[in-house]
Amino acid sequence: MDYANVITKAEASFSAALDHLSGELSRMRTGRANVAMLDGIVVEAYGTQMPLNQVGNISVPDAQLLQITPFDPANLQPIATAIRSAQSLGFNPSDDGRVVRVQVPPLTEERRKELAKQIGEKLEEALIRMRSARHEAQKELDQSKKDKQISEDEMKRAQKSIDESLSRYRDQMDKVAKLKETEILTM
Repeated sequence: MDYANVITKAEASFSAALDHLSGELSRMRTGRANVAMLDGIVVEAYGTQMPLNQVGNISVPDAQLLQITPFDPANLQPIATAIRSAQSLGFNPSDDGRVVRVQVPPLTEERRKELAKQIGEKLEEALIRMRSARHEAQKELDQSKKDKQISEDEMKRAQKSIDESLSRYRDQMDKVAKLKETEILTM
């Protein structure tokens, strides 16, 4: 077994954890309307669960408003219901018979602090994923050394490379989280 494969696999896991964190943070409300806020919404349409972006066109006409134009007018009510039932967003959509409008209320100071706390939790989840990937890589390297597929020196080089990569990805995650926190806490 080539230890470079273990390093590549670990780095791919680190990258996936960073991508997941970035995606999660992009869905968080900042007080400004953003299409990504509705990414997790699933609508009951045509007898099946469908992502919101497959049943309607989402646009941002201004900084405090999201507008969803259903592809089929029959889905107007299910779209509004799906958005309303997403408790974590706290949105109250309205419709005029053609489009669903979602007013994005400004965040209260209390809600801003709550969101900042959620950012910390999401960051910690991502870091746990990375540590787990590092642990798995370590186990593979240990097994390869036991099976005499790699030398002690190769194992140490691989561990050092994985740790350096982990550190780089951790720094990137910290920057992403800090940026989002600043975005949320500034009015």
